[in-house]
Amino acid sequence: MQVIGITGGVGAGKSAILEYLEKNYKAKNLIADEIAHDLMEPGTECYEKLLRILPAEVYQEDHEHIDRKALAKELFASGELREEVNRIVHPAVKDFIRGEIAEQRKMESLDYLIIEAALLIEDHYDEICDELWYIYTTEENRKARLMETRGYSEEKVEQIFKSQLSEEVYRQKCQVVIDNNGTKEESFYQIAQVMKDKGETKQMEQQLNGVPLVFGLDIGTRNVVGTVGYKQENEFIVAAQFIKQHETRSMLDGQIHDIRRVGRTIHGVKRQLEEQLHIKLEETCIAAAGRVLKTVNTTVEYEYPEETVVTGEDIHTLDLLGVEKAQQILNENNDTKFKFYCVGYSTVKYYLNGEVISNLEGHKADVISEDIIATFLPEDVVDGLYSAVEFAGMKVANLTLEPIAAINVAIPEAFRMLNIALVDVGAGTSDISITRDGSIIAYGMIPSAGDEITEAIVQHYLVDFKTAEHIKLASTTEETIDYQDIMMIQHTVPATEVWELVAPLVDKLTKDIADKIKELNGGNTVSATFVVGGGGKVHGFVENLAEELELPKERVALRGEEVLQEIHFEQPEIKKDPLLVTPIGICLNYYDQKNNFIFVRFNGERIKLYDNSRLTVVDAALQAGFPKEELFPRRGREINFIVNGRKRIARGDAGEAAIILVNGRPGNINTPLEPNMEIVIEPSTAGEAAVYRLEQLEEYGTSTLTFEVNGKKVSCPKFAEVNGSLEPPYYEIQENDDVEMRGFYTVGQVMEFMDVEIDMDQEILVNNKPADLGTLVYENFSIDWTVLAYRTPLEEIQQADEAEQEIDETEKNVTDEPENVEQIETEAEAQNTDSADSTDGTVTDNTSELEPEPKEEQRELTQEELEAKYLESQRAAENDIRPTIQKKTEVQVKVPEQAAKTISVMVNGAPVTMSGKSSYIFVEVFDKINFNLNEAKGRAIVTKLNGEIPAYTAELNDGDVIEIYWENETL
Repeated sequence: MQVIGITGGVGAGKSAILEYLEKNYKAKNLIADEIAHDLMEPGTECYEKLLRILPAEVYQEDHEHIDRKALAKELFASGELREEVNRIVHPAVKDFIRGEIAEQRKMESLDYLIIEAALLIEDHYDEICDELWYIYTTEENRKARLMETRGYSEEKVEQIFKSQLSEEVYRQKCQVVIDNNGTKEESFYQIAQVMKDKGETKQMEQQLNGVPLVFGLDIGTRNVVGTVGYKQENEFIVAAQFIKQHETRSMLDGQIHDIRRVGRTIHGVKRQLEEQLHIKLEETCIAAAGRVLKTVNTTVEYEYPEETVVTGEDIHTLDLLGVEKAQQILNENNDTKFKFYCVGYSTVKYYLNGEVISNLEGHKADVISEDIIATFLPEDVVDGLYSAVEFAGMKVANLTLEPIAAINVAIPEAFRMLNIALVDVGAGTSDISITRDGSIIAYGMIPSAGDEITEAIVQHYLVDFKTAEHIKLASTTEETIDYQDIMMIQHTVPATEVWELVAPLVDKLTKDIADKIKELNGGNTVSATFVVGGGGKVHGFVENLAEELELPKERVALRGEEVLQEIHFEQPEIKKDPLLVTPIGICLNYYDQKNNFIFVRFNGERIKLYDNSRLTVVDAALQAGFPKEELFPRRGREINFIVNGRKRIARGDAGEAAIILVNGRPGNINTPLEPNMEIVIEPSTAGEAAVYRLEQLEEYGTSTLTFEVNGKKVSCPKFAEVNGSLEPPYYEIQENDDVEMRGFYTVGQVMEFMDVEIDMDQEILVNNKPADLGTLVYENFSIDWTVLAYRTPLEEIQQADEAEQEIDETEKNVTDEPENVEQIETEAEAQNTDSADSTDGTVTDNTSELEPEPKEEQRELTQEELEAKYLESQRAAENDIRPTIQKKTEVQVKVPEQAAKTISVMVNGAPVTMSGKSSYIFVEVFDKINFNLNEAKGRAIVTKLNGEIPAYTAELNDGDVIEIYWENETL
């Protein structure tokens, strides 16, 4: 296997080259951009890395898959994020390609692996490629193509060209140059020559002079028509055609009953065509018919992340989305025992940004949509066709419905503004299509056709089926018919006798067809009807159908040579005939639609998938009913919560990924499907549920706040408010919690955590200003109050303090860092000393003179009180949330007195004069301005000193600019 890298400037036409290579050689394309998208899906290592850097807003509602539209917005808004994503994704893509190369070398199923990447040369892909190809197109042609198809301005195109490598570099680095300035056929011929020069032996030989041939098979109830040709501009060239009848009645009503016999007939047609063209035919296009036809009309829409020029690939993707939606609708409403598969579709209308348009390609759009008709037949009909083709040694390249194939030839788009019916009368079924207002609006089928007429001739003239067919056809062109019955007796009958014999059957057939046409057309007749197919040539058919449809005879006509004007037969003996309309249509449909199925085995079960050219293992799993959630590593339960008004997600741990084996080798969910692939999947596992604590939040910052209470430093744990209640750092966040970070306490909360009872009749001061229990206090704020008592018993406080001292001492020994924290006596003890001041509640440091407090007579506690006391002490030990009280450091250094000075500062745009002191700190500004700290309403104070966030003890200087306001407010 050779690895070929494809490169070239933007607009060079690389996509067409890639498509040709994959279609005509045993080759597989690896498109770097598509791989990048796959690697960003859940379950990949790349995805796990992206989880760490992508914001929650870029995920879809399932909180797993990335919303590409939202991601595009984030990447556009943040260059830093874009660089981080590229650093993760680009190496991952190259690693994936390396792995795919190794995997394909093991499988030995390909001759070529084709790599297309925007930075093929710059990222040194020559290290992993055997050969680099340069797709050369002049800048003039590229510019015109980009401006036309993508809507780029000339200035933008020039900017793009400047950012890319020069032609000289491309030619220097690449071993093969394909000149893509001419027609596609010219480019394809160059590729064919390159492959031939490389000694290619496994090249698909289904081509002439490097141009791919289309092989179409019309597998009818009576015969098989094989057509081989190719498209050249607006003409279709039929290189060869061959018709072979079934040896026995191996098909009934369009459905195969004997696969092996039909397979042999197909093989006979294939062999004859190969001998005529001296090539090998390996793939074929087919059309299906059957009694049980289902049609589904639906509308599908695709929205671009931003305004984009619509491409042919976009339209194809839209079609496939419509087919998938129609399949889902049919599955939900299927009231039969059959399992249905799509056998063809037609677009009724296209919409550009909500407005009807005939062709989307080349237009700029935000949203494209379409109304589509999808047709479905039972599984056994589709399976029978595929099996017969495989029996003949070929693969199916495209599948369509017979009336879809016929209408593309018989009723050109220019005629579809009219209300016209097309009837394809075959041997087993009569297929019907209706057009109106420029679109195909309906498909239908009835299980009546030419075979009923042939069977009547069999019974009447005592002949075999083949002879009866001869009599029926000869009666339309000859005056008399000679035949031999099964008794070996020769007969001659006039054609008029045959007409009289079949007249009742023709009447019934045309009445059934007319009724179906009216049903499909909303109960009304049509303006005209075209008839194709061999069954329509029976005497009286056209005239009877006109009568049943209440139309003038000239408005119902056989269509043959008239609709085959753009079809050129290289075999001069072939006559343009209504019988050939559907076979030609099958070939032409290959260019318009890629409709096919592939078969694989999934966990031992053979399944069939609609091939959209992008099938992977995950598609097979879903088709087989394998639970989607068991494909990906299942995370434990996540936690959704809000922090300061913004949504957050804490994800559970990822479980083990599903174990995927493809043809016995390790694979993944993105491994492309190939026919007859063997897939085995062991389900993934779920990980542990998410656990997330408040202290893990980035916003939490430091874990404590320090206040000055009655002259003593008090360190309180920093809390967050969760659903309106304060919680400590180790609080485990629960689903739908609303977290609001708090960088402050209220006076009441400080009192609660200090576990003191204060005298509410005495004044409470915050920063020397009157306050109440609701006043907010921030880092380094001072509180002065009068303490009546501590609610926590003295013994518990002392025990807790001693335990804390032991911990501090241990930490000191470990870290060898001095500690300046000295435990002091409680306020209750201080009140028993002479130095206690009952007025302002200050406490003097007298620990060295502390005498034992006289023991009070204690009553014996009840069992309930003992249990309550024990539980409370356990909670205190577990939570450890009691504030630490530290001595305010008293510096006994004598400093010379400094003279008072006056400074002027600007506060919120207004001048403020501060005087009477030798120095001033930031917090003193609150004494000079009208700022009510009791109006918090859940908001934090924003403070700035000369544009920076200051400490409350920051020194002020003359001319400083200060801002003070509530969060979420502007000055």
